[in-house]
Amino acid sequence: MHLGKQIRLERILNRDTRRAIIVPLDHGVTVGPLSGLTDMRRTLSQIAGGGANAVVMHKGLVRCGHRGSGPDIGLIIHLSASTSLSPFPNAKTLVASVEEALRLGADGVSVHVNLGDENEREMLEDMGRVSAAAASWGMPMLAMMYARGPKVPNEYDPEVVAHCARVGVELGADLVKVPYTGDMDTFQQVVDACCVPVVIAGGPKMNSVRDVLQVVSDSIKAGGAGLSIGRNIFQAENPKSLLRAMHGIVHDDLSVDQAMEVLARDG
Repeated sequence: MHLGKQIRLERILNRDTRRAIIVPLDHGVTVGPLSGLTDMRRTLSQIAGGGANAVVMHKGLVRCGHRGSGPDIGLIIHLSASTSLSPFPNAKTLVASVEEALRLGADGVSVHVNLGDENEREMLEDMGRVSAAAASWGMPMLAMMYARGPKVPNEYDPEVVAHCARVGVELGADLVKVPYTGDMDTFQQVVDACCVPVVIAGGPKMNSVRDVLQVVSDSIKAGGAGLSIGRNIFQAENPKSLLRAMHGIVHDDLSVDQAMEVLARDG
């Protein structure tokens, strides 16, 4: 592996566990300034203080969140975008480059592909170009892979999720993000078909903190490499405490009950 890529990956994946807690903060482009994404320095301080490994941000938001103090945290620049105002919200387009990410001091880049969308071929072409540039510069690439389109009745179907993950791997991703399939056995099949770390997406805001921690725990037991969860973290009542509980599960192999105890002590 390119030494530069290895060094950058170690700022995203914990060196000892080879797992990661990634918090996406790219929602502002898609749906606007959600609660939790207004005071970015405060949000970043909570996330870094809670022990997250990295955040995902669009290039212009970096200046709003840079703190110059406190715990360090890995930076992944998101290169894909679309908005909920568009008649084609699932059609992602490139809005930044690997070179821009390097100039911002990023440790990785991410691309979002919605397989099954009418614009799938353009998104795959974009991913191929990013993959080539990332490999040339020694920049890790996170592929956010979903199935969303007229031929996809259920984006959580294990075979569909496995297909999404495999496309990410085969097009050069160093980490793959996919939805959780709903149970450990089927998610293990997704992980087994990948030779790179697989992290789970958070999806819509869940009903309870315990539900979030249970999904994280089950995915880890199935061989997953952690999580890339946004709203269920930055919109939590106490993101810092929740991340400490998640850290216990992801990096210290705590049970859900033990993680809830961590949350209770911090809360």
